[in-house]
Amino acid sequence: MAAAPPSWHLGIDIGGTKVALRAESADGRTEEHTFLWPNDQGGPDRDLALLSDGVAALAARTGDGFQAVGVAVPATVGPGERVTSWPSRPSWTGLALGPALRALVPGAAIAWADDGDVAALAEAAAADCANLLYIGVGTGIGGGLVLGGRLCPGPGRGSFELGHLVVALGGPVCVCGRQGCLQAIASGPATLARARELHGEPVTYEELREALRTARPWATAAIDGTCQALATAIMGVTELLHPGLAVIGGGFTAGIDNLVDRIATHLTPMSRPGRPAPTVAPARLGGLSSLRGAVLLARAVTDGAVPSVAAAAPVRGDTRGAASTTPPALHQEEA
Repeated sequence: MAAAPPSWHLGIDIGGTKVALRAESADGRTEEHTFLWPNDQGGPDRDLALLSDGVAALAARTGDGFQAVGVAVPATVGPGERVTSWPSRPSWTGLALGPALRALVPGAAIAWADDGDVAALAEAAAADCANLLYIGVGTGIGGGLVLGGRLCPGPGRGSFELGHLVVALGGPVCVCGRQGCLQAIASGPATLARARELHGEPVTYEELREALRTARPWATAAIDGTCQALATAIMGVTELLHPGLAVIGGGFTAGIDNLVDRIATHLTPMSRPGRPAPTVAPARLGGLSSLRGAVLLARAVTDGAVPSVAAAAPVRGDTRGAASTTPPALHQEEA
């Protein structure tokens, strides 16, 4: 009689400065492991060795292998499963991601996807919402869209690049080279740069938070610019794809008081007859969205919801790193 397959699904959230792993069993048990990794100095071989140690540590605690693995990655993966861009770890450029991940968990089915997309999957599940837009604001802007319970644009068609949606013609130059991308206006660094310009001197994140609490005009104007850009992006997506709920997450937003209310204030006037603005709410899972989404991706492999072939995604060219928060393509490999 053939041995029963392992009962555990493994999610891995690979960030610029840390890696989080979560294993869930069929009977509801969970195990987690997190480790920091140094700056991009030892190259992918050192990083993959640390990843292997992390997987082994979690496998030892489960006492079993893994049936399927979902991986949230902040890098862009192009043709031939190769990393084409990861600003936080440039040494990974050219790495054959598929073989590297398969080597971590031999015998398991593997899927990987963009961290913003899997965060959307997790937030949709947490909110019990089949049509949800996720926006993660941090070093850059990450995002994901779930329609009918599935990721959009869908397997093999790339990731949901909300950060590079143009919301201001002739606006600030983005790291991708275009002008007016959402990321160039509403990311954490963009907001602080606008605050510095309005205040006349450099502004830290904590100084911005405190100035907002005391309603300093320069701070209010700086965050209003961010909220207006986010509202514009939300309404644009709503006109085309009709999400019922937009959730806001990411490290930058977590410390800004009343940010969701500020966005809603800018969003409401953008409604029109027959097309109301969607409800806006804070992300329910906070910094755990991508990790929980990676586990859901692993379960999707087991359920057959992830196809065995997926095309490469277009180059993102962003600088989100660990903050943001897949699928660069939704891609699955069977064991």
